[in-house]
Amino acid sequence: MTRSRTPTALFLTALFSTGPVIAGAAPADTNTGESDPALHPDGKSWGLDQSEVEDPTRPRVLLIGDSILNGYRSYAVGSLAGKAYVDSWVNPHYQSPKLNETLTEVIEFGGPYDVVLFNVGLHGYQEGRIPKRRFKPLTQAYVQVLRDKLPEAHLIWASSTPVTVEGMPSQLHPEINPVIVEHNRMAAEVMQEMNVEVVDYYGLLANKLTLARGDSFHWTPPAYKLLAGKASDTIRLALATQRREQ
Repeated sequence: MTRSRTPTALFLTALFSTGPVIAGAAPADTNTGESDPALHPDGKSWGLDQSEVEDPTRPRVLLIGDSILNGYRSYAVGSLAGKAYVDSWVNPHYQSPKLNETLTEVIEFGGPYDVVLFNVGLHGYQEGRIPKRRFKPLTQAYVQVLRDKLPEAHLIWASSTPVTVEGMPSQLHPEINPVIVEHNRMAAEVMQEMNVEVVDYYGLLANKLTLARGDSFHWTPPAYKLLAGKASDTIRLALATQRREQ
């Protein structure tokens, strides 16, 4: 599933309250809806970063995630160079109807894609952000947007990474991390029900907490290289399967 596109260097800003705004360069996103300074983008601003498409027959991949994606995406893009064009939508959103509307706009603007690897939820750990008993229905609706807009794409869900104690990265955060574990559990149930492939980022780093940076949420380059390797390997297998089925 490929489409000829004029090479671009467009950046789509992921504004939580107003929806995407297209611009010719990457402006700072000052209206993301994220009030927690610990949950900063940790690199490039929030938004959709697109590859320039020169060969319309080459597959296209979309990575979706938060600041964790910002940490590993350059490694993943490099690993997939020559095999796929990789776009990345780095955003601070969590399960909500507004997110699902924005996801629709992002795909309509940037797609189509052959493979989508997505993560959502780390920013939703704070009580009240995701209404009780709404995590699974909202996650199901999110996946359904991907199914409806990209019916031929292979979908891969990535679990959220562990959260550690600030200044003591070898210890899991006693309040936040259990929320992440529960969200991962519920999301995994949705993926099983909806037949979506799963890549376990949490499990990959759970026994490697010494690679955490020490600010609770972010990681060091060796950890990001592990995530990129896992993502790239999974995407390559998905692309190979698609080629065999064509």
